[in-house]
Amino acid sequence: MNTPKVNILHAPGQAAQLSRALISTCHTRPLLFGGLRVATSLHPTQTNLSSPSPRNFSTTSVTRLKDFFPAKETAYIRQTPPAWPHHGWTEEEMTSVVPEHRKPETVGDWLAWKLVRICRWATDIATGIRPEQQVDKHHPTTATSADKPLTEAQWLVRFIFLESIAGVPGMVAGMLRHLHSLRRLKRDNGWIETLLEESYNERMHLLTFMKMCEPGLLMKTLILGAQGVFFNAMFLSYLISPKITHRFVGYLEEEAVHTYTRCIREIEEGHLPKWSDEKFEIPEMAVRYWRMPEGKRTMKDLIHYIRADEAVHRGVNHTLSNLDQKEDPNPFVSDYKEGEGGRRPVNPALKPTGFERAEVIG
Repeated sequence: MNTPKVNILHAPGQAAQLSRALISTCHTRPLLFGGLRVATSLHPTQTNLSSPSPRNFSTTSVTRLKDFFPAKETAYIRQTPPAWPHHGWTEEEMTSVVPEHRKPETVGDWLAWKLVRICRWATDIATGIRPEQQVDKHHPTTATSADKPLTEAQWLVRFIFLESIAGVPGMVAGMLRHLHSLRRLKRDNGWIETLLEESYNERMHLLTFMKMCEPGLLMKTLILGAQGVFFNAMFLSYLISPKITHRFVGYLEEEAVHTYTRCIREIEEGHLPKWSDEKFEIPEMAVRYWRMPEGKRTMKDLIHYIRADEAVHRGVNHTLSNLDQKEDPNPFVSDYKEGEGGRRPVNPALKPTGFERAEVIG
């Protein structure tokens, strides 16, 4: 699918200004910004362009975004369904998610939390978040109000950058646990599948946002460098201490929930007019993956779905960090003994600090 665009700059000199420019409107000269070309998806009837896709991303009839991952046409195969179909979310489940923070209790917890704070600081710099756009530093994981909101382009830069590395921890942990299971000639008791599914889900977040923009050379370089550093860091840390690594990911997902909660708030307060436009349509792949019903397909709805996913990862990783890393089964996929079914961790999205071992293992 070809997608119309608003141009964003690729100049290396703007690395620290990734998100400081405003997006141009549909009828003005394209604006250049932080290595990203952004599509601000309006309804197809707003343009004179035709598209084979039922959901056309349009802001201008002058230029178009290319589709980075078009469906491969073959003689016999119609489409390839997702390996892990999404179960969907109810309105109540999504709106019940709130930013929360698990207070560090051990030295390992404290180390994981401080590392996440360093990552947050580095991300703010890399994506050009200015001081007046930052939330209360005394409550960085729960405060969602800032003196100045972000723009749609700034949010997309942040989403793409974060989601491009968010899929790394689950894949690294799943890979290492898989190899560990082979070496020990023992079962993994359900951890691998959950970790790989988490990684897959994070990648779907990235692919969804990629339907709205096209990274330039600068953004691709930043992503390449960040992924290389993050992959190797996660690889070594999981070999040294899976427990601390899962706590780190739990804290990282707290940041993700906070990020999407702030975005939802800014949409509700009218600071992101392009995403509040009733003619704005989200990517078709998002509608299919999350099974989004008619009438619930706005950008705000999409962020609600993604935030709920991140809340699950938050609760799951905090829970896994509380378990015996070598012997305990994964409580999220286990069948419980008769009479103990009430201990099953039903919805980790609503357990921000995770389940304690005594609650789910005994």
